[in-house]
Formats: sequence, C-alpha cells, structure tokens
Amino acid sequence: MKILVVDDEKTLVKGIKFNLEHEGYEVETAEDGEEAVVKAGQTCFDLIVMDLMMPKIDGLEAVRRIREFSGVPVIMLTARTEDTDKLIGFEYGADDYLTKPFNILELKARIRAILRRASAPAAAAGEKHELVTLGNITLNTAQRSAVAGGRTADLTAKEFDLMELLMRNRGRVYSRETLLNLVWGYEYPGDIRTVDVHVRRLREKLEANPAKPEILLTKWGVGYYCKA
Repeated sequence: MKILVVDDEKTLVKGIKFNLEHEGYEVETAEDGEEAVVKAGQTCFDLIVMDLMMPKIDGLEAVRRIREFSGVPVIMLTARTEDTDKLIGFEYGADDYLTKPFNILELKARIRAILRRASAPAAAAGEKHELVTLGNITLNTAQRSAVAGGRTADLTAKEFDLMELLMRNRGRVYSRETLLNLVWGYEYPGDIRTVDVHVRRLREKLEANPAKPEILLTKWGVGYYCKA
C-alpha cells in the first residue's frame, strides 16, 4: 500500500518513512501542502499523513483541495491540542488526528486501523452485498462510492464507514462513544463532537434537505441511527 507523508520537518519525515517502509508500505514524501496536493493528484495513495502547519499552504487547505478529487484517508499531525482545531480539521475532510509529539507505534496502529476498515468491505465482498441501499442513498462497498438522489456523493473514508455502519444496522441507535470506537477502529481519545461533525457533513452530502433529514436521524440524548 502507498502512503504519502507530508511535513516540513525533514528529520521527522525521514523517521516516519523509515518505520513505515520497515512495515512494508511504499512511502512517498512532500515538504509542503502544495506539493502534497500535486502528488495526491498524480498518484493513487491508500493513505496520507499530513502535518497541519506547513509553508505555502497549510495542511487544512491541502486537505480541502485534495477532497475536491479524492476521498483518500488523511491523518493530520499537529502540535496543537485544542479540540476546536481538530474539529476544524474534520470539517475540512481529515479522518483522524495525532498530536505531536507522538509515539511511532501509535501512528502505525492508527494507520493499520484506517487501512483495515478501508479494505474490509472489498475483502468481504463475497460475504456482504456489494450495494447497500436505503431510500435514495446507495453505497457501493466494493468501490467505496456513494450515490444520493441520482448524484455521486464524494465521501471521505470515515464518512463512508460511518454511513455504511448505520445503513447496515438501520433502526439501531448508536451513542457517539460507540460510533467513535466502532468507526475509528480503536479506543479513540477524541472529542465526541467529532461524530457530530461527520453526521452533519453526511447530511449535507446525502440528504435532500440537511436541515430536515429523512435518512440519517438523531435520537435526542442517545445518539444517531438510520431509519428502519
């Protein structure tokens, strides 16, 4: 699998590249956001590890531009610890966050978790229906693509995973904490508002009227679910 590592700290990039290549990944690197966008447009990466603060354009703007043509999973690296910064990152299309300084073992674990969930639907295509449909929304789990109201919806990796889980278990209400653990693939230490951000983005992309959703619903005080 191909991973793009983007950071202007050359020593850090060198260390990440060495460790990921030791795990068997093919790794390319970029030193700034502009270079990252160009490389993401030229090569089909399985995952991007992106620093937040970089020259030319920062990680947020780079992710926003990449999201215009790709749903590749993105792990953001940041020295900031404020939850608001992380929520902004999710708004721009990041899938996960890791705060510097971090343990390389944790980065590896998060990469494995994201790639495992991204590849699971295709690997299990013989066991699950390739198409999951609810109302006017259809997910193709082999291609990891979505169509809503006859239009293609560009979902990020985590948005797709979240919607697939809820559509496959329609009528079942999940708490935010449970969704964090199930969709993010491990005991996620992040703010539960992360789920709210992803649900809002899904409604904007899939619902005919995001302000009055008919598919992705809220059970007030409990969590989220898809209509039965």
